[in-house]
Amino acid sequence: MKVFVTVKTKAREDEVEKIDENHFKVKVKELPVDGKANKKVMRLLANYFKVPLSDVSIVSGHKSSKKRVEII
Repeated sequence: MKVFVTVKTKAREDEVEKIDENHFKVKVKELPVDGKANKKVMRLLANYFKVPLSDVSIVSGHKSSKKRVEII
């Protein structure tokens, strides 16, 4: 399944919010430095969908707040 994610960094708390079937808003505390925010986004989505972290990958948008993520 491919989903579209809008990421908000430097948030007060980590959160995944479902907008519709394929769109999500993810808030993370981490700064967008050295891929820390991307790793946290992947961990949060893995927990949200109850899949292993290895089943979540960012397809596009590694340096953008708008990402396309594939979940196996």
